[in-house]
Amino acid sequence: MKAHQIFETVLYAKDCAAMMEFYTDVLGLERIEGGALRCGNSMLLIFDPEVTRRTDRGVPTHGTQGPGHVAFATPVADLESWREHLRAHGVAIEREVDWDEGGRSIYFRDPAGNCVELAPPTIWGGGWEF
Repeated sequence: MKAHQIFETVLYAKDCAAMMEFYTDVLGLERIEGGALRCGNSMLLIFDPEVTRRTDRGVPTHGTQGPGHVAFATPVADLESWREHLRAHGVAIEREVDWDEGGRSIYFRDPAGNCVELAPPTIWGGGWEF
């Protein structure tokens, strides 16, 4: 047996509304019923860690402390457009990294301080199409 792909992942933030706005307005994710964000075939969830640590919720407790990290695949050819788009939304690019496998990643922060990356599908031995 093996897992097929990541279905959902979570970023944690006290101000979930600001995060939802950032990921829909800046990164173009689709907000769906229930407060989740669709990104391709995967879901990004934004949770308040104070809530997810409660034991009375019917699911196991979870949460993190400090900034997390999430990377979104993007074609290398789109990077300049992303730079302009991020600047237009007042998002500072923290760093750019050239990868030995080919391509370049752009790193920036979301409103909760999580490290967000736009990464080429060439890293990690990828090469899938968009």
